[in-house]
Amino acid sequence: MSRFSIDGIPIGFQEDLFVFAGPCVIESRDLCFKVAEFLKGVSERLSAGIVFKASFDKANRSSITSFRGPGIDEGLRILQQVKEQFQLPVVTDIHLPSQAAQVGQVADCLQIPAFLCRQTDLLAAAAETGAAVNVKKGQFLSPWEMKNVVGKLKESGCEKIMLCERGTFFGYNRLVNDMTAIGEMQNLGCPVIFDATHSTQQPGGLGTSSAGAREKAPVLAASAVAAGANGLFFEIHPSPEEALCDSACMMRMSDFEKTLKRCRRIFDLIRRDDE
Repeated sequence: MSRFSIDGIPIGFQEDLFVFAGPCVIESRDLCFKVAEFLKGVSERLSAGIVFKASFDKANRSSITSFRGPGIDEGLRILQQVKEQFQLPVVTDIHLPSQAAQVGQVADCLQIPAFLCRQTDLLAAAAETGAAVNVKKGQFLSPWEMKNVVGKLKESGCEKIMLCERGTFFGYNRLVNDMTAIGEMQNLGCPVIFDATHSTQQPGGLGTSSAGAREKAPVLAASAVAAGANGLFFEIHPSPEEALCDSACMMRMSDFEKTLKRCRRIFDLIRRDDE
């Protein structure tokens, strides 16, 4: 069973609940600093392991006119500043094999988007950086098919692997969560993160952008922890309605701490019952 750390945050089956959180995309340095300062405070108040998440490029938007982010150079510069200013590890997405080495010099964890989870060259390039890798399970894959993803990463030299459940297609513009997928993917020997906010997404539901139901994220997160998830993923924003990306499913920053407290209580209860 995999056990490792992300910049001092222990990751594994016997470790505390950890969290990836932050805005969907790097809208500005000021936004990232505001969210990171908040997350640092939550981390200290709750003694919680939190990894700051933000994307420098969202390459799989619904429309060609959708906001994608500042790009790799400016994005990594801001993520480096977040690390130095707030002493938080960072995770960000890569979309191309050519991005991996550069991103790996800054990010403590590289994330593979769901639609790209089977891209062999992308997985291999991420593995070769030596960073931890989080792979989002494609909405089109069964949880047991992630065995091939894990195999590609391990064959490429990566042992710090996490898998992420973020919902399965349920007809048009809908996702549904099968909480048994968490255990299925844990059987592959990897800690599993549950993406509470993207699981409420309604892909393409607004025509040129995705709809969502952010109010459902807390109950999904709690359900995932009860089902045994090792970590949680939240996209948060101080004013989701004004966000430039995924505004319909991002959690309001003010709701995050309460949700995490609740999930940690459930996590501790499950752990005590298992001992």
